[in-house]
Formats: sequence, structure tokens, C-alpha cells
Amino acid sequence: MNEKYLELRPTMTDSDLSDMIEKVARFIAERHLAPAGILLLESVRPLHGIGSQAMFFVLPFAEIIFDAKKYQHFAMMMEDENNLKKLISRIDELDEELNRERRKAARLKRQRRKAQIKAFWNKLFKHKNA
Repeated sequence: MNEKYLELRPTMTDSDLSDMIEKVARFIAERHLAPAGILLLESVRPLHGIGSQAMFFVLPFAEIIFDAKKYQHFAMMMEDENNLKKLISRIDELDEELNRERRKAARLKRQRRKAQIKAFWNKLFKHKNA
């Protein structure tokens, strides 16, 4: 058997990897699922190698739902712990960037509500003492 072993897995360049990380992070952050996504990724990080191999194991069934090449690229991305860390940090960055205004508005609304409640109680007790 002098035949060379043919690699069945597709190759992935650094630009493909960064595009994949960006797409997945944006998908999660735009749907306001960043805390849940980060929690999930952090919890599976110690088992990233086993998880990626499990993804390859279910590949024949996953091809029915997903694009096979993209699915394999995602499984290859999950194989490397550094890529997982990059994905987590990018999700966090995008979540902060996309939701900064919404969080600021919610914070102002809470402060106004607290001020109204405080003014109500001050007014209520001020009239009783007088």
C-alpha cells in the first residue's frame, strides 16, 4: 500500500476561520443570546475535542439540515480551544457593542423609576409629619 492517505476533511484558511467566528458571534449577539451562548461555550470548553468529534460522528444526519461544508468547518473550529476563546471574546464584544444603547436606556428608566418611588415616599411621609 504505497498510496498516500487522502485527507477527507476540508481545509480551512485563517480568513475562513475568522469569518466563521464573526458570523457565529454576530448570530448569537444580534438575538440577545450572548449570556446564554457564552455560558454554553464556557461549559463545553473543557470537552471541546470530544464535542467536535461527536459533531463529526453525527455529520451524516446533520447534512440533512445543515450545509455539510459549513458544518465541518464549524466542527473543525470547535476542535481548537484558542478558536473557542476567540469566539467567546467576540460574542462578548459584539454584545456590548450592539446592546450599549438599549442597556443605557434601561438604566435611565430604572433610575427614573427609583426617583419617582423615592419622591412618592418622601411626599407621603412629609404630609404626615406636618
